[in-house]
Amino acid sequence: MEESENKHLTIKSWAEDDRPREKLVTKGRQSLSDAELLAILLASGNKNETAVQLAQRILNASNNSINQLAKLQLNEIKKFKGVGEAKAVTVLAALEIGRRRTDLVDEEKTKIQSSKNAYSIFKSKLSDLPHEEFWVIYLSRNNSVIKTECVSRGGISGTVVDIRLIIKPAIECLASSIILAHNHPSGNLKPSHQDISLTKKTKEACALLDILVQDHLIIGEQAYYSFADEGIL
Repeated sequence: MEESENKHLTIKSWAEDDRPREKLVTKGRQSLSDAELLAILLASGNKNETAVQLAQRILNASNNSINQLAKLQLNEIKKFKGVGEAKAVTVLAALEIGRRRTDLVDEEKTKIQSSKNAYSIFKSKLSDLPHEEFWVIYLSRNNSVIKTECVSRGGISGTVVDIRLIIKPAIECLASSIILAHNHPSGNLKPSHQDISLTKKTKEACALLDILVQDHLIIGEQAYYSFADEGIL
């Protein structure tokens, strides 16, 4: 009976140390659980749940994994009672900030020495997308990452890439070499004729500017295909 009554308590009626916002202020952000952090983003629950309880239910539906939660689309988050578009957008924005911070930290430490190193950068950007995107890593002479950039976004079955959009940033940041990558939402890692043709044309165009195309990766959900590793670059 006591548990049933507590279910409907609002966060304001909790002990101050148990309220997510107050807990963050007094004890620091590291003291909060994933559900409590998510509850702060949600700000409120619904008539039957506090923000924390709603957050716990959302996380439970994502196998209590922030990584799984980050894969949800806007409409999927809005399916939870008490989560409108504004709340869903706030959650997605916060998750995207976290992803970008992780990517930047990883990239700043990365020196590309293998296709696996490149895949570690592209995996978080491309492996979960429902549509195709084309990205490029721009590298210095010692193979350190200068920056990564998306040069094209497309549909489920393909994306159109203008080679000039690949080369222009390389000239601007004085890159010595580049690595290409795009995803196949279908999961099929076999390169298409278009993939092979684009790689060849990009390599030829870059050679005129003394820029080396080191590799072209095709990214799947949990695997990748490397043109360089397969000897077809």
